[in-house]
Amino acid sequence: MKTRKTFCLYLIIMTALVYIGLLTILYCSESSSSDAVIRTFGDAFWYSLVTLTTVGYGDLIPVTPLGHMVGMIFLLMSAGIMVTMLGAVVSFITSEGLPFFLLGLQRRKNWYYFVDCGVESNTLAANIHKEDPNALIIYGEKRSSQSEIPDYPCIFLTASLHRIVAKKKNTGTKCRVFLMKENDIGVNSRAVNLHELPVEVYARTTNGQDQLSGNINFFHSYECCARQYWRSKPLCRHENTIVLIGFGNYGSSILERAILNNILSVEQHVAYHVFGVAGEFLSVHNQLGELFSLNRESKVRDSLIFHDEAWSENRPVLEQASRIIICEDDEQKGWSIFWTLNKYYRTIGRIDLRSSRKAPGVSYFGANEDIYTSQQIIRTELNQAAIMINELFRRSVSYATLDWNELDDLHRQSKIVAADHLLMKTRILLEDETITELTDSSVKKAYDTYCRTAQQESVKEMYRKLDHMRWLRFYIFYNWSYGPVRNDEARQHPMLCAYEELTPEQRRERDAAWELMGSIFPELE
Repeated sequence: MKTRKTFCLYLIIMTALVYIGLLTILYCSESSSSDAVIRTFGDAFWYSLVTLTTVGYGDLIPVTPLGHMVGMIFLLMSAGIMVTMLGAVVSFITSEGLPFFLLGLQRRKNWYYFVDCGVESNTLAANIHKEDPNALIIYGEKRSSQSEIPDYPCIFLTASLHRIVAKKKNTGTKCRVFLMKENDIGVNSRAVNLHELPVEVYARTTNGQDQLSGNINFFHSYECCARQYWRSKPLCRHENTIVLIGFGNYGSSILERAILNNILSVEQHVAYHVFGVAGEFLSVHNQLGELFSLNRESKVRDSLIFHDEAWSENRPVLEQASRIIICEDDEQKGWSIFWTLNKYYRTIGRIDLRSSRKAPGVSYFGANEDIYTSQQIIRTELNQAAIMINELFRRSVSYATLDWNELDDLHRQSKIVAADHLLMKTRILLEDETITELTDSSVKKAYDTYCRTAQQESVKEMYRKLDHMRWLRFYIFYNWSYGPVRNDEARQHPMLCAYEELTPEQRRERDAAWELMGSIFPELE
């Protein structure tokens, strides 16, 4: 690269010297003739410009033989110069010269770089463009002639991310980089050394923790879908039988969030019937039998029933289900199941279908427009309540604690689950099942209700039991067990026991999750 730049510099210097030499010869030869009209060096320069650009005004012409020779050289050069200039302009427009030039003019904008231009990338980019008026969308590949032109301004560049980031020159916010294909960060050449660049990286994965290094964040599209599902379609008190058809990535994530979040009453007995291969799920979460009735329906606690037979063979369960969730990873297969259920089965409950595209007249969830948003991927709002909870906890204690970015995955998930259950707590306290999002007014009303009703000791005990159920489910799901003292390495905790076995002091600790609502609603406001 250095040799090429040196050669170009030498070429420019040599061309300039030749040009100045020709002007000098023209001036000297013409100024010595009494008939010449080119009398000054400026006249010679003007004549050369008019000739080289093929304008040809004719106001100045050489009259000496030597002047004619220089004029002929300028005429011959003009064709080459025009072709070269035209080629340079075309090359600048068709190559990456123009995009790089535009990048330099927009350094102060918020840059969002997408490694590829797939469906997920396009959906997220379109949502970002709507949400951020100062956004600049950059794609790290050439636009295919087969693909549609995006409905938003964007730049296509195949240059290395290092060159693109260098063009920003640390102006404005950091460039955000998105790898939208599953587990792409380990195999895509554009992901090499991303941790060394001044960028924020968001990589889609099917497993792993939320963070890899300081600037690399993972997001799970299945987890995003599951959280969005239970937030928009929360469990209701009358629903005692939930059927999941399909137990791949989406199905297991939806069941996981149901286990961690669907706690409505200390007397609830919801049966989750799962149709799909669940051997690995049960092997990983091998403590679930401590809290759930496995493969047998119970009237005193929640049940997890995993069916080996095909869903179509168990008509009684389908026809009595309060809710059927079709969550096949293969979307086409899910639609086929949906139409079969509607055509041949008598169902009394709702049927929710996972669909990547919005479907009018269908109770769908998981549309790309809902999943691939900055709130879901960058999680500026999705985890807002969880971040608040951690910050409020840090303020309430006198000893040093970790901020959100320093927490490990387990403690982050603990805060996330506690925050997600705030919506359920609000619905319980206000006895309003139409609430599907947290607002400062609804949380304030719920907290006022808690303060009033918790004055009755029996009601306060019920609240404590309910949150202890939620807390137990989280740690049991992550395979913790009872131990006389807390031991994180052995995954043991002294409060992993029935509520009745807790000490009075341990029971009072459960009040904090409810009283938190009094601190969090001003933050939401």
